[in-house]
Amino acid sequence: MTHMHPGAHAVSTPDRSAVIVHGGGGASSHLTYAQLDRRSDGLARSLRAHGLKAGDVVALCMANSADVFVVAWAAQRSGLYYVAIPVQATADELAYLLQDSGARAIVVDDAFADRVARAVASLGALASSLPLRVANPGDVPGFVSLPQLEESGPHEDYEAVEGSDMLYTSGTTGRPKGVKPALKLEPLGSDRRRVERAQALYGWSDRTVFLVPAPLYHAAPLRFGMTALRLGGTVVVLPKFQPEAALAALRDHAVTHSQWVPTMFHRLLAMPADVRAAFTFPAHRVALHSGAPCSVPIKRAMIDWWGPILHEYYSGSESVGFTHATSAEWLARPGTVGKPHGCTVHVLAPDGREQEPGQIGAVYFESAQKLAYHGDAQKTAAAIGPNGWATMGDLGYVDEEGYLFLTDRQAFTIVSGGVNVYPREVEAALESHPDVREAAVFGVPDADLGERVHAVVVVAEPRRGDSAIESELLEHLRARVAGYKMPRGIELRAELPRGATGKLDKRSLRAEHVARLPHQPLEGRSP
Repeated sequence: MTHMHPGAHAVSTPDRSAVIVHGGGGASSHLTYAQLDRRSDGLARSLRAHGLKAGDVVALCMANSADVFVVAWAAQRSGLYYVAIPVQATADELAYLLQDSGARAIVVDDAFADRVARAVASLGALASSLPLRVANPGDVPGFVSLPQLEESGPHEDYEAVEGSDMLYTSGTTGRPKGVKPALKLEPLGSDRRRVERAQALYGWSDRTVFLVPAPLYHAAPLRFGMTALRLGGTVVVLPKFQPEAALAALRDHAVTHSQWVPTMFHRLLAMPADVRAAFTFPAHRVALHSGAPCSVPIKRAMIDWWGPILHEYYSGSESVGFTHATSAEWLARPGTVGKPHGCTVHVLAPDGREQEPGQIGAVYFESAQKLAYHGDAQKTAAAIGPNGWATMGDLGYVDEEGYLFLTDRQAFTIVSGGVNVYPREVEAALESHPDVREAAVFGVPDADLGERVHAVVVVAEPRRGDSAIESELLEHLRARVAGYKMPRGIELRAELPRGATGKLDKRSLRAEHVARLPHQPLEGRSP
């Protein structure tokens, strides 16, 4: 069936809201399916008229708005790739992404146009490969206006075939790398993989109202939003995550499904109890979360508040695998990221042998999706095992029932005295203390051990001095982790640094700590 796209819904339900941008106080803006279809079709025609053909790349650097979906669907419906670039990207980062992706066009909010212009100028002769620069609304010299481009598309038909996103992984070292799936150029509406998964696991339908509180230039918000629009549901977008605005959006738009990262849970729970209690949202029945480990106390608190509607999943921009856990499954096995869906999980030892349940190893996925990093055969080869299975760089184990537990990123494994320490295990033990909100554990240089374990901890409401808290936490850990896993130091902070996606930024924490140490070279280890 090929009716899974906004054009089909524009025929059957033209006045239904496709995208709502929550403004609060009754100021929300709506984009109907008829408008989304007309505008994305007009833009697709203009892109073709400017020389873009199937398989070419369109970049977009846009803040959260309905216009993001107009640009994405213009590419998706005409066999193009679309690259969503973070609005915080510097001119240097923009130049790299434009050059690496081979973008033939870029659409940018007026506010970011000057930065894009500087990025393009830095490309020199390569700038000629980016013939179309579009600004929204477009009062920028050297840029075409997005509204004008949508209205000026020629009448000649184009072949409506499936394009794809091309997302860049942040990684732990080096420049990000693009994940560029091979295009099959099948009729528009043919790509049902994510639709069928959302229907099977979360009960999505044309009545789904999906809240996006995170930036749309990230994989999960963009992909889930596009999936909701394939089904004929409504996507509610927050211009920026703010805890009270998120709760108001859940209530005001009768949101049925939502997607979060653990940082948002932290901030929601930090609101005064009376403010949280003032909001009710009876339509809300599925709250998805992923993107970073969620501490057991935080997740329990969210389930206590919202009920058993939290669904955790583990996946990535690479799309080579997917696991899923309901609240009931998680409560029975705290810390699990679930069982595989549509794939098989393998946990491998360094020599490639399959590990027994409970044994930690590299997590690989066996699935029909093939992994290839754009322009980086070396990184692709490093992520593919001898059996053709793919890894996203995480370590973990499965239990006797096949539920997956993650222990950490391979890049953050601590090698202390020749023994591996997996930071997530120590973090979970720290977070089991009732006063600990979250913890970050990482290795720092040590002349004797090579690396020693260090912890940075956020406590809820300090009732004692720092040294007393540290002693109490160390005593708490001694009963839960082996001696070689014990931090040599615990540092208290008001909050932990996080990237734009909400992921904990251990690299900056480690670099900051190492900078305070006397110089001790640590060869062969990446931060």
